[in-house]
Amino acid sequence: MYVPGHFAVGDDAVRELLVRRGVGDLITATGAGVVATFLPFVFDEEARVLRGHLARNNEQWKSGVVGEGLLIVHGSDSYVSPSWYATKAEHGRVVPTWNYVTAHVYGKVRFHDDPVWVGRVVRELTERHEGAGGWSVDDAPAGFVEGQLRAVVGVEVVVSRVEGKWKLSQNRSGADIDGVVAGLRGVGDVVGAEEVERARPVGK
Repeated sequence: MYVPGHFAVGDDAVRELLVRRGVGDLITATGAGVVATFLPFVFDEEARVLRGHLARNNEQWKSGVVGEGLLIVHGSDSYVSPSWYATKAEHGRVVPTWNYVTAHVYGKVRFHDDPVWVGRVVRELTERHEGAGGWSVDDAPAGFVEGQLRAVVGVEVVVSRVEGKWKLSQNRSGADIDGVVAGLRGVGDVVGAEEVERARPVGK
């Protein structure tokens, strides 16, 4: 991934995205060509592994994986109008752009056709999103759960490297950043505005 210096981020920011977001696009090269699946996952930071599951009928796991896989995790993203920049009034040399947060996770992809392994991951995913007191796998009839688990296979990405990119107007002047924040708030994109504020370089 192309990452200019002002859009690079540290490990802590990437870790927070992987933990908070918990879903991405798993892309692999297979014997049948390039295949992608939208994959909810849990991130095991200590083992440096992301785990999830795919439908048994999904060709991605049946076709084998050539080389490493790539899991693309998306954070917030926002259109940025050049009309928000202070520099538009100064010289007019401005163009539209897109702000975004993303991480590209590379690693060996392993599939697990094992209901016990898959059952553990399903419980982890459920507990992560439901929280204490929410719906539990045990709330469903055991026979129904067993049938659902037979319909999926497990997948894990053993992380070899991660590239993060936080493109959030850090390359603009302080006045332009102020304009982007105001512009995003004006169109109701509070999350995008907050991300730009958090990424604002010191002194801008």
